[in-house]
Amino acid sequence: MGHGGGGRLSAELIEHLFLPAFDGTALSPVLRQLGDAAVLGLGDAAGGARLAFTTDSYVVRPRFFPGGNVGDLAVHGTINDLAVSGAVPLALSVGLILEEGMALDELGVITETMGRAAREAGVSIVTGDTKVVDAGHGDGVYINTAGIGLVPDGVDLGPHCVRPGDRILVSGPIGAHGIAVLSVRDGLEFGSEILTDSAPLHGLVGALRESGVAISVMRDPTRGGLAATLNELAVAARLGVEIVERAVPVPDDVRAACGFLGLDPMQVANEGKLVAFVRAEDAEQALEVVTAHPLGAGAALIGEVVAAHPGVVVARTGIGGHRVVDLPLAEQLPRIC
Repeated sequence: MGHGGGGRLSAELIEHLFLPAFDGTALSPVLRQLGDAAVLGLGDAAGGARLAFTTDSYVVRPRFFPGGNVGDLAVHGTINDLAVSGAVPLALSVGLILEEGMALDELGVITETMGRAAREAGVSIVTGDTKVVDAGHGDGVYINTAGIGLVPDGVDLGPHCVRPGDRILVSGPIGAHGIAVLSVRDGLEFGSEILTDSAPLHGLVGALRESGVAISVMRDPTRGGLAATLNELAVAARLGVEIVERAVPVPDDVRAACGFLGLDPMQVANEGKLVAFVRAEDAEQALEVVTAHPLGAGAALIGEVVAAHPGVVVARTGIGGHRVVDLPLAEQLPRIC
């Protein structure tokens, strides 16, 4: 289970098994960028257009949780992978792996939710596939979604663009999705209902891009949470990251739940937040643009990129000390997306 959690075990599996197996093709350098989506040039015949392409699978348990279900989660997650890669999402595919005995009325609710989420986001579901597995071998339904989008001219995002001095922006409070799922998985009550933050981020990304702010790279911190995202970017950029722990926005109820359960909020999954590295001179403008958007309430600047300690994320604690924010070994909460 740890190998699927988005932490250190996942990174080792990719580095030592998947990448060597899939290497040796013309587009291997694209694969090795390990972005949320692959950006592919379509050549002169297509006018030099660039296409972003991504795929993701959703095995969340339970299938329904406060504020959403596996259906809208799948749509939002794939749209967000395209958006943080700089693309305008266009179309999705849907693959459904159904367990024998899955109730059709429950499946109907999930697929209707998917369709509504896609329509509200202005993205079309255009193709798909269905398979059925024996009872006891599929946990109801697993969903795979792939997505394509067009990357506008002049947009170039990635760890290769990151520079010392870049400021780090988080689009809002973290940790709600993971705690929302956990609350119904284990029958826990936290005094207030914590809802998933699942939402499509392409509108927010579009506003940020159109503002003219210089963006180096963006990610959506899903499995492994904010800690995994910052570590992955620090390693890929070969630079250090320093954050102020108190500046990281965490809702009070999420903080209380994490304290009760012994979890680190920075390692809890999100499904409607983005992390952006922006040039220092544009940081305040970027924050204003994000907070003006409905999905950017509670956004904050939490730190900066530094030349020191490349590949390492360091947090300044509330008592003035420093601690290393390590890549989690595995997901604290498996089957969260």
